Amino acid sequence: MKNMRTAIYPGSFDPVTLGHLDIIRRAAVMFDRLIVAVMHNQNKTPMFTMEERMDFLRRTTAGLSGVEVDSCGGLLADYAARKNACAIVKGLRAVSDFEYEFQMALANRKLNPALDTMFLMTSAENMYLSSSVVKDIAVHGGSIAGFVPDELMEDIVRRTKKGG
Repeated sequence: MKNMRTAIYPGSFDPVTLGHLDIIRRAAVMFDRLIVAVMHNQNKTPMFTMEERMDFLRRTTAGLSGVEVDSCGGLLADYAARKNACAIVKGLRAVSDFEYEFQMALANRKLNPALDTMFLMTSAENMYLSSSVVKDIAVHGGSIAGFVPDELMEDIVRRTKKGG
């Protein structure tokens, strides 16, 4: 059996957006196995629990071959080594994303020399889209149709009406 090429797509996914799904779909065909890793980030207070975010991802990626959903705390480079991953996938919306992501890619490579980072440019229709934008629109009663998968809209609206 040949070595499986495994990549990790890390993020907070709070909540998952159509932009995230675009990157997941595109990366999934480039690797044998794509682990979508919901990250624990002590610098962020998520609106949705880890379990909810993982459920959202499982529901929206169920039909994608080779895609798994997991959670990750600690260093991404260590997690990647444990999962025998050869690459980290990161989506870039704008030049402003690049400096931070480039810095993180270099740090991860220093910690795990076998690990590369692959940057995928977002599709033009998703350049403005982020989980923060989605939450802001939903909290203020705006329509999030066209921003998140249809099957998640009700869950997201219900949570934002409760005030988080």
